Amino acid sequence: MYAEILPDVVDVTLRDDGSARYRAFLVDADVPTLVDTGLPDTTDTLFAALEDVGVDPERVVITHGDADHVGGFEAVTERYAVETFAPEGTDVDDSLVDERFSDGDEIGPFEAVHVPGHTPDHHALVDESRGFAVLGDAVFGSDARGLPADYFVLPPAFYSADLARADEGLERLLAYEFDAGLVFHGSSVRSGARDKLESFVEFAGKP
Repeated sequence: MYAEILPDVVDVTLRDDGSARYRAFLVDADVPTLVDTGLPDTTDTLFAALEDVGVDPERVVITHGDADHVGGFEAVTERYAVETFAPEGTDVDDSLVDERFSDGDEIGPFEAVHVPGHTPDHHALVDESRGFAVLGDAVFGSDARGLPADYFVLPPAFYSADLARADEGLERLLAYEFDAGLVFHGSSVRSGARDKLESFVEFAGKP
């Protein structure tokens, strides 16, 4: 299942078992860019969706090293002629990575923003020119945790290396302007995302 959720941004659902949803994003930017690659056993679903969309990725950017984000990385590099980017510290085969990036680096229209806590290597990707941010697992969509959709929550502590650090790091994203915030679990926030994130950060910081 896939859907264009913003102009030239396709949300590809790789698996939805009712309790968890896994996805990747295809962004038709300066070059078609695939953000994350899903699990090893969801690559057939990913490839079928990309074929239906009719766009072959030319760039792959990894947000962090969790299996549901990098598990299909090798298969994607074998299938497509892509330039590949992964964060410093992400545990993937160096032979598959063309360039390692870190906080503040530019990748096409994106600026990488280091937001550690969920994992030490976690990065968000912000495209201010088109007003959206791929937030990775820095936050989940609120409906992923049984709340009404269209807001953000932190990922569960069970899946996070340091939830307190993940919470504190969200403030770094407020230095950027974006209207939509794309997440991999739960529903993305398509409008007012930065303001909603700011409200979440400010409330969380109150005693």
